[in-house]
Amino acid sequence: MGSLSIWHWLIVLVIVMLVFGTKKLRNIGADLGGAVRGFKDGMREGGDAAASTIPAPQVTGGKTVDGEVKSRTETKA
Repeated sequence: MGSLSIWHWLIVLVIVMLVFGTKKLRNIGADLGGAVRGFKDGMREGGDAAASTIPAPQVTGGKTVDGEVKSRTETKA
């Protein structure tokens, strides 16, 4: 009694097609497919953008000197 056979699903499908119509169901399917495709593209672009940016160093207190050494020089005191 708890499980539904293939005949039950076919009857439900026929009723849904009669209520909504095939054109509306086709439009819903196309909209759903476009939304899934857009979501996948957004996830792909979001992952690429996050990987390509380098976050700035966070300073909470004190002094931070950020630089690059180009040559080594010696000083005599």
